[in-house]
Amino acid sequence: MSYKRANNLLPAEVVELIQKYVDGEYIYIPRKDENKKSWGSGTATRRELDLRNSNIYNDYLSGIGISTLAEKYYLSLKSIQRIVLKEKKSMWL
Repeated sequence: MSYKRANNLLPAEVVELIQKYVDGEYIYIPRKDENKKSWGSGTATRRELDLRNSNIYNDYLSGIGISTLAEKYYLSLKSIQRIVLKEKKSMWL
């Protein structure tokens, strides 16, 4: 996200109106719903996490215990349990 100068983008009347409410402060203007991107869509992070979770589930199916998986993937026991449950549910869909 980068900052844009309001004076360069907006009509003077709009800038004056905004200044009535936030004079010299930073404000965030959210995207319209139809322009929102899903988390991870701009990077490879989502794909990497999906692959990691799949690997965790495959390791679990091959007999590796939850505590060993937690150590191997540097995650908490609860996180491993959550991932295994989620992957198991997705197999049934």
